[in-house]
Amino acid sequence: QSLLAGLEASLALIEREGEAAVLARHRRLAAAVHAAVARWSEAGALSFFGQVPASRSVSVTTIAVAPGVDPEAMRTVARERFEVAIAGGLGPLAGRAFRIGHLGDINAAMVLGALAGVEAALAVQRIPFGHGGVEQAIASLAAD
Repeated sequence: QSLLAGLEASLALIEREGEAAVLARHRRLAAAVHAAVARWSEAGALSFFGQVPASRSVSVTTIAVAPGVDPEAMRTVARERFEVAIAGGLGPLAGRAFRIGHLGDINAAMVLGALAGVEAALAVQRIPFGHGGVEQAIASLAAD
């Protein structure tokens, strides 16, 4: 019953916001994350797992890491020092990627905070990344 109650509450939130608005919000937030990852990728240690932009999801972005980069250590720093939880790679991508989710009851401020936490963790771990990812995400959101 609790699962059905949760489903009912979720559907009520979607109905209140409007399905078109929910889908637009997810596209807008995904575009912001994609803008940040594009900037981070400029240093060569990180890249989109989905190489073709049209193939990228509006629910989660998977970031591949170069050999020698430990995404699990970076995730630990993000979680423990900056209170940002990001997911690891699944299956054959375990230890080779991390994921940033941008689906559900989230907003721009939450996404920007998560991106800042990831950037901070990348810096602490000395993982090369193109600086200014959060700024790119802000620019993406401000363009709407």
